[in-house]
Amino acid sequence: MHIFLIRHGQSIANTGENYPQRLPDHLVSLTETGLQQARENGEWLANYCKEKNIDLSNARIWRSPYLRTRQTSEEFNKFLNIKDIREDITLIEQQFGLLDSVPDEEWANQFPIENAEYERQVTNYGKFYARLPLGESPFDVAIRVHQFMGTIYRDFEKHGVDTLFVFTHGITMRAFLLRWFHYSPEWYHEEKNPKNCWIREIIDTQDLGYINVD
Repeated sequence: MHIFLIRHGQSIANTGENYPQRLPDHLVSLTETGLQQARENGEWLANYCKEKNIDLSNARIWRSPYLRTRQTSEEFNKFLNIKDIREDITLIEQQFGLLDSVPDEEWANQFPIENAEYERQVTNYGKFYARLPLGESPFDVAIRVHQFMGTIYRDFEKHGVDTLFVFTHGITMRAFLLRWFHYSPEWYHEEKNPKNCWIREIIDTQDLGYINVD
């Protein structure tokens, strides 16, 4: 099975533009820079597939239903031309709960009790296990991402879908890699979040890393 994991382009959350608005996370859109990133990397990936003779006849796009991942996949697909496009709710970003769209430096000021408990969990259990107030931990994300893996295995076995382009979010990408390769929580702590539109290639049990990074 051939899998390309792709993080969305730059969004208004990445730039801080969403802090005053506090739009719900699923409505956060790409910036103009993010759209350009998606176009450029989509063209790059299409050329990469041609150079590597990757057969896209049984390919499928899976994406998070969040606006920014939809927008990213649409720009990429102008060059990939994949007709089979599907969405799965297990691919969404980590739920930040009470702290959604609040700058990190404001957590302690706005929610002192809740932030103190979160910091206690981080200190005692590590960031992988620490659950955000009214939200998720990376552990929770890894559990739901594992459910998605059952879907792609079934589609491969029953319908021969052997090449996937998965448009998702940074934390979700790391959670996917952790489950697919049985990496440890310590690996997660050391693995940095991918930058916008970084592409990670997987072939069966081989982790080829980020392929569009100089």
